[in-house]
Amino acid sequence: MSIYAKIHNSMPGKQFAVLIDPDKYGEKALASVIDAANESHTDLIFVGGSLLTYDHLDLTLSQIKARTVIPVVLFPGSILQINNKADAVLLLSLISGRNADMLIGKHVIAAPYLKNSDLEILPTGYMLIESGPVTTAQYISNTIPIPRLKDDIAVCTAMAGEMLGLKLIYMDAGSGAEMPVSGSMIRNVRDNITLPLIVGGGIRTPEQAVESCRAGADVIVVGNAIEKDLTCIGEIAGAVHFA
Repeated sequence: MSIYAKIHNSMPGKQFAVLIDPDKYGEKALASVIDAANESHTDLIFVGGSLLTYDHLDLTLSQIKARTVIPVVLFPGSILQINNKADAVLLLSLISGRNADMLIGKHVIAAPYLKNSDLEILPTGYMLIESGPVTTAQYISNTIPIPRLKDDIAVCTAMAGEMLGLKLIYMDAGSGAEMPVSGSMIRNVRDNITLPLIVGGGIRTPEQAVESCRAGADVIVVGNAIEKDLTCIGEIAGAVHFA
């Protein structure tokens, strides 16, 4: 089964994804995260970051694949984060911004590499949502996020992404976000699109994850919270799976 089918066919069931930034894990810490992901029946592992300072992506992917059968999906911050050791790649079009490079420019450069890879391509409408101070994703992408209280802008943006033929919508408050995407915004977007909806950024507790699920998120992504407390993998995964 393709990874897209795994996500799409599970609806309205909920899935949990662990986000791993290769810059932030040594071999021992990474092994602990993957073991916890296996034990908690994590559905997906996303790998990537807005800015990778060290060249650890290839090694990180090798270590993950050696330790789990959980599907591994690249969440690339740049075309330098394309690697055939993963199973799939989120081909992110930053539809919330007006930076042409993030909408289509980088994709043109990456296209021949992706065409010749074995990666499953997951065309994804990526929407940055205001969450407090400027996040790394916002700074690197040179775009303004959708205002936190402007549900109508988020709805219209997501609808446009679906009409353009994208296969997934990803609403992200950004790495280290102070606040997650609001339940109201998730609910309004969910009511107006049929695509699988991924939500991440600022989710630190099972309660926040459940709120996002009940509002309409199909996949919950958690990264920063895991870096600080490994036990939250099992707690949040359990909450998502029973939401």
